[in-house]
Amino acid sequence: MKKLIRITTVPLSLEKLLENQPRFFSSYFDITLVSSDENSLSKIASEQGVKCFPLEMTRKITPLQDLRCLVQLVRFLRKEQPNFVHSHTPKAGIIGMLAAYIARVPVRMHTVAGMPLMEATGFKRRILNLAERITYSCATKVYPNSKGLQDFIIQSAFCKATKLKVLGSGSSNGIDTTYFDPDQVSENQKEALKKELHIKSTDYVYCFVGRLVKDKGIDELIEAFAAISDKNRAVKLILVGHTEADLDPLLPETLHSIELNENIIEVGFQNDIRPYLSIANVFTFPSYREGFPNVVLQANAMGIPCIVSDINGCNEIISSGDNGLIIPSKNSSILQEKMELISTDPNQIKLNKTEIRALIKTKFERKVFWYLLLEEYKGLERDV
Repeated sequence: MKKLIRITTVPLSLEKLLENQPRFFSSYFDITLVSSDENSLSKIASEQGVKCFPLEMTRKITPLQDLRCLVQLVRFLRKEQPNFVHSHTPKAGIIGMLAAYIARVPVRMHTVAGMPLMEATGFKRRILNLAERITYSCATKVYPNSKGLQDFIIQSAFCKATKLKVLGSGSSNGIDTTYFDPDQVSENQKEALKKELHIKSTDYVYCFVGRLVKDKGIDELIEAFAAISDKNRAVKLILVGHTEADLDPLLPETLHSIELNENIIEVGFQNDIRPYLSIANVFTFPSYREGFPNVVLQANAMGIPCIVSDINGCNEIISSGDNGLIIPSKNSSILQEKMELISTDPNQIKLNKTEIRALIKTKFERKVFWYLLLEEYKGLERDV
């Protein structure tokens, strides 16, 4: 079997962003997963039936640690002599592609699924721009997971357009619509969850799923919802996810509002988000930047309309007025306006739940994406 190395900065990306891909591709390749946090990585590799190699990368800018990781990875790749190295996430991208180039791996693939540099400025932005250029120059092929990201990369002159390719309609993994199916959550489960969260049948429920950080638009979401709940007490906002105070902290007033507003329900990270989506009337996702957000696909697959920012990925999934609404990012007043409007006027969304779900099944079914990626591997192998 040909050897394929898949690299991410943290194991959570393997578990969520690339969910079940390793298991599928293990039928075609000898796969090794490379990431940080040896215990979590080993668990995921065992579940997927593949090998792993721990590499203690960080998501921050840590030059000395990064250099140590680069040396370790070059040694590993020279020993393994893989046919393919495929990296995801920015830090894994630069270390993985540079190491694969030095080790003369013939096929070097990098998937771009969002760029932190979009919100960076000054010296940090210049460093991150340089990192992207190095990553792409070392890769033989680069895969933006949305058309918007592809356009941004070309406009930023990170690499030639001929090196770029978006697979299918976008995404890094598609979506398993047999799992994200409203029929998977029973009426009894929904009623029990509403009771647990003190949600009444007359309440209108907004939901957010993701990291509770500034870049996801949480400051604006909480400001907008606080204004809505001041006027209308029959509303709830469910927050599913965790904060990252060390990387991207929220404003103190945001944290204060989350703590004190009884209509904001914070449930933390959840392995299964389907029950929370199933009791929501609308999914709110006012993010500043994305690659191709899985959670918007997941909400739509559950038949839930979405309010999203007018950014790449989001505006490729949502057609405003059909399966959701599109708003400017970083604008709490317009977010508030659309959140209130969608709750009072159902005609804002043309498609019903079944039609919203059908749209996602047609364009983003997971196994269709996997076979597109498999064909890509086979084509690149023939070219070298």
